[in-house]
Amino acid sequence: MKRLRPLIEQINALEPTVLGLTDEELRAKTGEFRQRIAASIAAANVAEDDADALYAAEKAALDEILPEAFAVVREAGKRVVGMRHFDVQLVGGIVLHSGKIAEMKTGEGKTLVATLPCYLNALAGRGVHVVTVNDYLAKRDAEWMGKIYGFLGLTVGVIVHDLSDQQRREAYASDITYGTNNEFGFDYLRDNMKFELADQVQRGQYYCIVDEVDSILIDEARTPLIISGPTDQTTDKYARVNVIIPQLEIGELIETIDTKTWSGDFVIDEKTRSITVTDEGWEKIEKLLGIGNIADPENWDLKHHVETAIKAHNLYKRDVEYVVKDGEVIIVDEFTGRLMPGRRWSDGLHQAVEAKEGVAIRKEDQTLATITFQNYFRMYKKLSGMTGTAETEAAEFDKIYKLDIVVTPTNRQMLRIENSDVVYRTAKEKYFAVADEIARLHIEKQPVLVGTTSIEKSELLSEILKRKGVRHVVLNAKFHEKEAEIVAQAGRLGMVTIATNMAGRGTDILLGGNADFMARQELVKKSQARAVSAAEGAISPVAGPGMVRFYYSGQEFETNQAAWDAAISTHAAAAKVEHDAVVAAGGLHILGTERHESRRVDNQLRGRAGRQGDPGASRFYLSLEDDLMRIFAREWVSTLLQRLGMEEGVPIESRMISKRIESAQKAVETQNFESRKHILEYDDVMNKQREAVYGLRRQLMEGVDQKQLITDDYLSTLLSNILDENAPEKAHPDEWKSEALFTQLYDLFGAHLENELDLTQLSRHELGETIFEKLRARYDIKEQILGVQAMRYHERIVMLSVLDGLWKDHLLAMDHLKEGIGLRGYAQQDPLVAYKKESFEMFEGMMLRFQEDTVRHLFRMQIIGPDGTPIETAEQLAQAQTQGISQNSPHDPASQQRTPDILPPGAQRQPVPVPTRQPSTTIDALELEFQKKKKRELDLARSAGTPSTNGAAPRRSGEKVGRNDECPCGSGKKYKKCHGANEA
Repeated sequence: MKRLRPLIEQINALEPTVLGLTDEELRAKTGEFRQRIAASIAAANVAEDDADALYAAEKAALDEILPEAFAVVREAGKRVVGMRHFDVQLVGGIVLHSGKIAEMKTGEGKTLVATLPCYLNALAGRGVHVVTVNDYLAKRDAEWMGKIYGFLGLTVGVIVHDLSDQQRREAYASDITYGTNNEFGFDYLRDNMKFELADQVQRGQYYCIVDEVDSILIDEARTPLIISGPTDQTTDKYARVNVIIPQLEIGELIETIDTKTWSGDFVIDEKTRSITVTDEGWEKIEKLLGIGNIADPENWDLKHHVETAIKAHNLYKRDVEYVVKDGEVIIVDEFTGRLMPGRRWSDGLHQAVEAKEGVAIRKEDQTLATITFQNYFRMYKKLSGMTGTAETEAAEFDKIYKLDIVVTPTNRQMLRIENSDVVYRTAKEKYFAVADEIARLHIEKQPVLVGTTSIEKSELLSEILKRKGVRHVVLNAKFHEKEAEIVAQAGRLGMVTIATNMAGRGTDILLGGNADFMARQELVKKSQARAVSAAEGAISPVAGPGMVRFYYSGQEFETNQAAWDAAISTHAAAAKVEHDAVVAAGGLHILGTERHESRRVDNQLRGRAGRQGDPGASRFYLSLEDDLMRIFAREWVSTLLQRLGMEEGVPIESRMISKRIESAQKAVETQNFESRKHILEYDDVMNKQREAVYGLRRQLMEGVDQKQLITDDYLSTLLSNILDENAPEKAHPDEWKSEALFTQLYDLFGAHLENELDLTQLSRHELGETIFEKLRARYDIKEQILGVQAMRYHERIVMLSVLDGLWKDHLLAMDHLKEGIGLRGYAQQDPLVAYKKESFEMFEGMMLRFQEDTVRHLFRMQIIGPDGTPIETAEQLAQAQTQGISQNSPHDPASQQRTPDILPPGAQRQPVPVPTRQPSTTIDALELEFQKKKKRELDLARSAGTPSTNGAAPRRSGEKVGRNDECPCGSGKKYKKCHGANEA
């Protein structure tokens, strides 16, 4: 803070100057800043291809204009939205600009803070991404803060679900783009499935601000993003297995001094969320399914389905982990309590839950593309974030993302009273005590926000309150559409709000009520506003002279300025009177009914009270039957009962209990960190492979000439392999396998060379050189006929198609590899080391197959002459040219001569009488076929693509590649001159 104080004073000193500027002069500052940045970069004399030096020059230029830019944004905020940045908000803005995490308490105005670094970094012209936790906040913040950006001449876009590619491209082209983490990640994956650069929507990862950074980069980091498509597997096994699960008996672990045994058919470990089937259980399952040994290879699928079904029935509870809505199983986010439509558990778990609930079972999906949030967000040149609760995860932020946390002081003194926890023996006693306390506070007119950990428990407490006659509202995943409206009014006099962990997260609780929300509600109810249809993702401009647009319950409305001003004025006056009454009653009271696994979630709930110097209080009610204490602190529960002599209905307050609970939470946080680190370690293995494949795809889409790579590197590598197999260096020519040699040459290159080569007259070296030259000559003839441009295009389409197919198969193989890699531990091997080694070997094999398939498609491509025979030699070409074959590209409309047929490998050409042959458009047909195929894949990915929520799913990539080794992407270049060029 001491280091930042001079900079804050410098910004404040500029306030009188910018205050005297007209609106036009203030807006003109944006152009002036951009010119100064360009001049500064030009003066640095940085090479355009030196990305690191260019970024350093940009950073220096932005740092230089920071005080002026922040002063301009502060003044624009006053004029446009009526909000002036506090000094602590300037501190937060500087922290975000420096690529760190700003921890700011709830209600300190993080949304407004983000406008400072967003504006400054957008001046560089590379785009700024602001990531929010849901679509509503993305729309709201873009609409709200977009007024400031628009006033200063910047453009704003929003990325939400169900946008077209064109709408997404326009949003990403904006100076500042708002959206959710899922949308940004999936757009990156989809872009790397496109065939044309023009079809991609993103323009790179430059600067990113993550709102609620702990939720997105920590909580959701156990969930890799996966675009998937359905396979052709049937779903009958899920239904077959589901029938037998109720007939299995749950057991428990029985420990003696020397042994561990299990009773029943299976045992559940809630701590690790895993199950173990006993030997007796497997025997029973074999009889119920009517099969032989479950361990036989033909029964492995059934074994997996049985284990998954047991988990679905015993570890995944309805209205806790998921809800059933409109005949569909929808996952509930364990950290926010929000529904996650479109997401599916991976590895057959979702199908098992669907079978359990009796809804339609969707086919299993196959991975088409995947990335973890950690590796996606680490792609940004500069990453920063803001939240109210990050300090407890400082070690993970530093280790995974290299992000420091700066705790920013509050604008006003914190007055919230944090009471010690109250602990009861049983959950029943606890909930009745909570209900009594809520009733007491309700009588005193003090607003209460009650936090629960699941839908089930929020509805249980709601039933108890109904019996007591206490009016209340329930906010959980079943009513998430009204989240913002409910939370905004939770601070009204005598209001009781029961909410799952989703409470807040972007919506302020104002004591006395939120006048803005109340005005919107009144206008909608009185029909003084009409719904308008605006293009999704576009920021609505001012509706028109005397008109105002606003959001309510996810819809956009429009009303006249006079009605809006009157409603705001009325409700603002009423809210001020009610605010004073709520303050007199003690402010908002936070009542937690259970400790969460993470201390951050508890702190998020506490942070809803005591906003901007308001009074407030918080207290947690616990029981020894709560999941956290039962699962993670089981050892000391019975001892505690004896030592404290707890009696039914009599609560205790003990510092020792609070410490024990905190220790249990730390243990869970450590376990979750290990889970996330485990995923990242495996995905780091895959990440280099992903970068190599996506880098090669981008080279192809950028139109980099691949002819030399194909005709020199790929051809020589594959030919060398064939010769090594059939005509080894040290073998005598009589020992050469000539028949196998010519068969492989035909299979791979489509060339009959047995009549053109006399093996008895050639040495091993001469044989290789002769075959190489003949194959290259045949390839050159194809290019001569088609034209250079058409041949390069055809190469690119074939290589992209082959690469995508092999990459999809490689991802499936990697999934299979990681499923059993943990068993290597029994052989005294490190599973991660084994995974690295084997995955790299698999990747090398994939790249070799890529070379083979690419060469096979291109060399075996047949060009048919007018007489119906393939053109393969110079003589055949000369003969065909005399018969009117044009050497222009078939795409050239100026060519009026007949063009040759091109048949893909394996296609059967139907004989057609020469006089009636029509000019061929086979290249166009092939292009159309590839484009249709790609569109089908992308449409499938967009409709069926689902992020996996299997927390244990690791990923992969190759081992360390030496600087002078051949690059694993298959380019044939040294690694340091290819994908390792940026690692110097």
